[in-house]
Amino acid sequence: MKKMTADRSPYGKNVFVTGASSGIGKACAEAFAAAGFHVVGVSRHIEEDERLFEGGGSLRTMPMDVTDAEAVHRVVSGMEQVDIAVLCAGMGVAGPAEELPMDLARLQMEVNYFGVLQVASEILPRMREQGKGLFMVMSSIAGKVPIPMQCHYSSSKYALEAYVEAVRMEMKPFGVRAVLLEPGDTKTGFTASRQSNVREDSPYAGICRTSVARMEKDEQNGRPPESASDVALRMSMRRNPPVRVAIGFEYKLLMFILRLVPDRMKSWILGLMYLPGWKG
Repeated sequence: MKKMTADRSPYGKNVFVTGASSGIGKACAEAFAAAGFHVVGVSRHIEEDERLFEGGGSLRTMPMDVTDAEAVHRVVSGMEQVDIAVLCAGMGVAGPAEELPMDLARLQMEVNYFGVLQVASEILPRMREQGKGLFMVMSSIAGKVPIPMQCHYSSSKYALEAYVEAVRMEMKPFGVRAVLLEPGDTKTGFTASRQSNVREDSPYAGICRTSVARMEKDEQNGRPPESASDVALRMSMRRNPPVRVAIGFEYKLLMFILRLVPDRMKSWILGLMYLPGWKG
């Protein structure tokens, strides 16, 4: 198998990564730089820095909030060229659907969905004018199956799935490819930063805490973030990458099984997975 290096990419060597301060975003930024790409990695909480890698790659980091239009424009317009974008910035909220405060639901969509749109509004026109580009968005298995007690997170990822598929069709005539990357349980700082919201007197209180605790355990025993960055790097070598890639054999298998079963059975399976002991 040939080594994955920037020289083999049909798109170019200039990469833009959001969410680059930790987890999957950081793994992606470092993987591309190590492969010889010139990477600009951004995050709300990251210091300005520049590192050189063996093989000629580089990683420049700078602070940027994906929901801040002015900051996004300033950073992206300051790049000479954007050949590949890997959008990983995101956050999660957990809680019963009927109880989650609207401000948290809006925050979930603002970061995970509108944040991608904000960055895309600066990147896609440049890719179109260049006549080539690779636009990758870090979705989730939760973008294909609804996760109870995290329905707003799932909703934000469902929205991304539809958006990126439409972008893929619209941009194809201009030489731009769009890909959805769908990790499952991954061991990152995302777990600790999840915002859980459930009232003490809530009828969901017990099962919500149990469900979230189970998710957190699965995540902390999940795949390393490099499993996602390896896939992102591999996609950058392909002229015609797939629409979506589930990351990990077990998640590919789960997606295959869920496509075959009726919706009622799918709900039952997901209930067993995410609502242990729930009798509702």
